Amino acid sequence: MDLIFSYLSDHALELVGLLLGLGYLYFEYHANALVWLFALVMPMVSMFVYFNAGLYADFAINIYYLLAAGYGLLKWRGTKQKKGVKITNISTPLALLSIAATLVIWLGIYLVLHYFTNSNVPVLDALTTAVSIVGTWMLARKYIEQWVAWILVDAICVGLYIYKNIPFYAVLYAVYTVVAFFGYFKWRRLMAAQAD
Repeated sequence: MDLIFSYLSDHALELVGLLLGLGYLYFEYHANALVWLFALVMPMVSMFVYFNAGLYADFAINIYYLLAAGYGLLKWRGTKQKKGVKITNISTPLALLSIAATLVIWLGIYLVLHYFTNSNVPVLDALTTAVSIVGTWMLARKYIEQWVAWILVDAICVGLYIYKNIPFYAVLYAVYTVVAFFGYFKWRRLMAAQAD
């Protein structure tokens, strides 16, 4: 019994992050602006978890997540003169620009991790961070393709977090992967309903 309590104590912040992440996922799935309130709190918890695990890019992206949460909340709520954004497809030129930006960000983060940290997973840490940066921007703009970015990131993170001994976040990201798949189709239906 002491072993269980010790294990849970060692992973307490992960458990809090897991619960916050599930709340975030619920509201994201339903395209509800409350997603951004969870997006304000979860990064504060996750920063400690990632830093302790040596996932420095994941640590740093949570600073971006805090800023993006404010932007997303404002964007989704809209103003009195203008309703919040609707779910749409990203345009081809913007999609190509997003892919290019992801590659540049990935390379930049990889170089920093490789040359300036003791990270033993710089390629994957940089990749998931780069895709997450662009994916969060896509989410704030309510581009349906944001779900594709999250499927990629979440699936990679499952293995990465198992490797880095962050088991509760591995579970969270396994759930994220499945929900992201269904979220894409849920948002497809919501987008079609907007057109009516």
